[in-house]
Amino acid sequence: MPKLDSWIDNKILQNIIIWACLYLIITSFITADDPFLTSFFILLVLSPPIYINNLLVLPRFYKNKWGFGLLFIINALLFASISVWVIDYYSPQPQQNGLLRLFGVLLLSITFGSALKLTRDSFIKDRERKKAELQLLKAQMNPHFLFNTLNNLYGLSVVKSEQLPKLMLKLSDLLRYSLYDTREEFVPLSKDIEYIENYIALEQIRLEDQTEISFTKSGNLDSKFIIPMLLIVFVENAFKHLSESKEGESRVLVNIEVDEKGLSFQCSNSASNDRSASNGLEKGRSGIGLDNAKKRLELMYPGVHKLDIEKGNELFEVHLTIDF
Repeated sequence: MPKLDSWIDNKILQNIIIWACLYLIITSFITADDPFLTSFFILLVLSPPIYINNLLVLPRFYKNKWGFGLLFIINALLFASISVWVIDYYSPQPQQNGLLRLFGVLLLSITFGSALKLTRDSFIKDRERKKAELQLLKAQMNPHFLFNTLNNLYGLSVVKSEQLPKLMLKLSDLLRYSLYDTREEFVPLSKDIEYIENYIALEQIRLEDQTEISFTKSGNLDSKFIIPMLLIVFVENAFKHLSESKEGESRVLVNIEVDEKGLSFQCSNSASNDRSASNGLEKGRSGIGLDNAKKRLELMYPGVHKLDIEKGNELFEVHLTIDF
């Protein structure tokens, strides 16, 4: 996926593809004796004014509509005049109304080139805006997780638990991933799941035998990519709001399945019978993580994801599917 993105962002490759398509279109419609050579010379006529407009005129005079309009017309008229002079010089028969026709063609061509550039620039700006927003969202979530884990460390240090060294090693692995491996826009799904496994192992050390914890995964995890630190939000929330059911048991169940269609993620935890506690699950600090996860899903997987969050009297469930 990163390699494909680099190809899409390659300006030289973009220009080659556009000119190649235009060359094929002109060749298919032209009726000259040598359509391939004629199409090539037509592109030689069209390319200089288009690049001058896109690289010089448009960036500097886009907000000055009068200056842009004047230079736009001068650019088209100048190259139309040069082209007509060259054609008349080498052609045995003078062209009737050649300047007017070529001037009109250049106006249309430069307008089309300007529209392509503005569309591309708008797409890039929108993507950069989304990228900046995602960076902000990730920056909000990582300190939130660190805050919770440090609370766990403090609790174990108070009772002088022998589990503290193991907990610190797990925390070191978690921080290494969140600080260094999440800089990419997408990461291998297997790495993000490994992060979840380390987190669950950390919680098992803290909770010991007090909670039933189940984590299952299936499918080809290495074949998929995902935005980093997405699924952990729901797992963290499950442990944060863990409580006993009526039977006196507390449990956290996490299941991840990957197939040719995409990802299926399920996470559930026993919840408090207190309705007020259930209603407060997305408030306060925990709400930061859940709200940001929803925003990231909307930004990066619009129309291809489904997120269901159900709050019952005894169970809090999250069901997420993503079509890659």
